[in-house]
Amino acid sequence: MQAITQPFRIKETGRVKEVRKFIVKIEGLPSCMSGERVKFPDGTSGLVMGFNEKEALVISLGYEANIRIGAEVLAENAEFRIPVGEALIGRIVNALGEPCDGRGTILADSPSTSLGMVRGMVSSPNHGQRSADSGQNKLNAERYTLNADYYPVFREAPPTMERGEVDEDFRTGIKIIDTLIPLGKGQRVLVFGDRMSGKTSVATDAIINQRGKDMICIYCSIGKSYSSLLKVVQLLKKFDCFEYTALVSAGASSPCAQQYLAPYTASAIGEYFMNKGKDVLLVFDDLTKHAWAYRQISLLLERSPGREAYPGDIYYIHSQLLERSGKLSEEKGAGSMTLFCIADTLQGDVSGYIPSNLISMLDGQIYLSTTLFAEGFKPAIDFSSSVSIIGARTQHPAIKDAAGRVKIEYAQYRELLKLTRLKSALSPEAEAKIRRGEIVSELLKQNRNSPVSLEEQVILLYAFDRGILDKMPDDEIKRFKKDFFEFVKKTKPEIPEALEEKKPLSKAVTQEIDECLRKFFSRA
Repeated sequence: MQAITQPFRIKETGRVKEVRKFIVKIEGLPSCMSGERVKFPDGTSGLVMGFNEKEALVISLGYEANIRIGAEVLAENAEFRIPVGEALIGRIVNALGEPCDGRGTILADSPSTSLGMVRGMVSSPNHGQRSADSGQNKLNAERYTLNADYYPVFREAPPTMERGEVDEDFRTGIKIIDTLIPLGKGQRVLVFGDRMSGKTSVATDAIINQRGKDMICIYCSIGKSYSSLLKVVQLLKKFDCFEYTALVSAGASSPCAQQYLAPYTASAIGEYFMNKGKDVLLVFDDLTKHAWAYRQISLLLERSPGREAYPGDIYYIHSQLLERSGKLSEEKGAGSMTLFCIADTLQGDVSGYIPSNLISMLDGQIYLSTTLFAEGFKPAIDFSSSVSIIGARTQHPAIKDAAGRVKIEYAQYRELLKLTRLKSALSPEAEAKIRRGEIVSELLKQNRNSPVSLEEQVILLYAFDRGILDKMPDDEIKRFKKDFFEFVKKTKPEIPEALEEKKPLSKAVTQEIDECLRKFFSRA
């Protein structure tokens, strides 16, 4: 008898018992586990969300209209995995890791039990490599398979002993953040505020500022409209950000299950690079809509609602997700994943259920105020309601020296503004403080998509600290803010070079800046 040499695989199947919107009840699947992926006959995927002795509860990752009662369901009996790696840089993928930018299939180098999600692949005898069928797919395979792998979507966060200290500054290019609310690589930050207050702009400006800094950026769009996503894509293309950025999209028209899954997919992609020792910026835009999606899923699963109809485990769901970011120890490669988590507030209520939950989980928050936005102060970041818990110890020594008194003066200015609404007559000292506050406010204003280098921030704040701008009219201050740094680069290029070093402001550097100030104001 001829020996059987072909490998075989035992499959576990079940039958669709009931379909209610995107919730599917399946009979069978006795070995299923939460978070496992299943396949329906039409190729649609499902995610196991719970089970009992008789049936499994699955959410459809496609459109439920394609699922029929009695259809056979195939279990994968493995963790839900997605393709990750260098191949995703410059690509737009959905929550399943499938490309949605029309640029071909993303293939992975290593074998996996979850390969059914990648279409157009055939087996290859070349050490587990996968290649595309033919033609354009073959070209795409050659272009996009480098250094790809498969990672579980629901990975556990790194344990405490595998984490390192956040000791390196993270530069957003946004003056008010880098100066007054400094951040560190590996820090997790909440960016929150009312709708249309500029939250997404803060995140995209930070992505733009990472160009040339050996930083990988992952932008995850959750429940946003197609037009909003298109604006972000066009902006990232305009500034060539796709050279170091991957985008995960689960828009408002995507299945609810994909909106729930998207941030886990983005985290898995970011973890791949973090485990390789790279620095990563991960943006969730936004977790309010993720909470809405999970609330909808939980209600249809008939789980008991709690506050604002959210399920009781919403805090656990978000904390489990956010803990995956951080800084790894030297033994684990010293990679980092900085998190910008965006959330909505309603009419400025920072004590809302989801925002207050997120504040308690994260290492700081940046609050954007619609009042400041209406006043023309952009980015409309409210310094009094924002805080960075661990970023101050990572701040660049030069900007820490220059911004020392600026924080105090700006905070006093915002308080004095409240008093001026109650009384018209102010002392000369109060008027002088208000004028100084107006000047620093003008210096901190910034146009969208215009990141400012740390060197320029240091020089502007040093000039303010010297009191040189106190008696200048507003138009002259705007001109100074626009032109002075370019003047310094032309006349004293060694100053920006010296400020790049992680050292405090030296006397030699301040003397050089003073000389530039004299030359700048002495021009005709």
